[in-house]
Amino acid sequence: MINDKKAEPTTSSGGDIAHTFVRVGLSAIPFVGGPAVELFSALITPPLAKRRDNWIRSIAEGLEDLEKKVAGFKIDSLPGNDAFVTAVMHASQAAIRNHQQEKLEALRNAVLNVASGNAPDEDLQLMFLNFIDTLTAWHLRILRFFQDPSGYGAARGVGYPNWSTGGLSSVMEHTFSELRGQRAFYDQIVNDLYSRGLMSSDASGLHTTMTAAGMFTKRTTPMGEGFLAFVSSPLK
Repeated sequence: MINDKKAEPTTSSGGDIAHTFVRVGLSAIPFVGGPAVELFSALITPPLAKRRDNWIRSIAEGLEDLEKKVAGFKIDSLPGNDAFVTAVMHASQAAIRNHQQEKLEALRNAVLNVASGNAPDEDLQLMFLNFIDTLTAWHLRILRFFQDPSGYGAARGVGYPNWSTGGLSSVMEHTFSELRGQRAFYDQIVNDLYSRGLMSSDASGLHTTMTAAGMFTKRTTPMGEGFLAFVSSPLK
């Protein structure tokens, strides 16, 4: 079993240091310092402590689930697994910098895949971890969508019109109502995914008229497939 007891940090995190500086700065302002410092402490406790603890807990729980469900997997073997330790360090730094649940789940799944041996080679692991850190939750959603447009929509209860021709942008905006009228935003996302080798076409392909079959064709590359597998839970 993983010991879920909170570890005492040996050094201050960047967020805790920033928190201290703000306290000191507020206390130096005449007529403001004391009450402002107390209010700041009450409302904004060291911001990274909660993220750190939640992250450690989620990894611990995931590893315990792996040990229960994956034959041959033992938590005790992980301290000697250099690839796992490296992945945890990189993922932890990214997790503490993020609050979006989709990205935190992707980072957690990546760590669990490395732990279970269900991951690409170490160079790709680090590349993919960097992708999770730098891309947004919308990048992850849109990449998953282009892996199987019709399946993605069906899983979310989205019904599609009986199109004879159209563009990929029409399918995407129909699937994600939040993206309607946001062409510049989602074009940039698709270009980001394309530049990283995760999609087979850039944003110019979103606005080309094609057949209905073409509108629902997969657009992820083999690397994109590998990335999506890496950020998917090994427990499902």
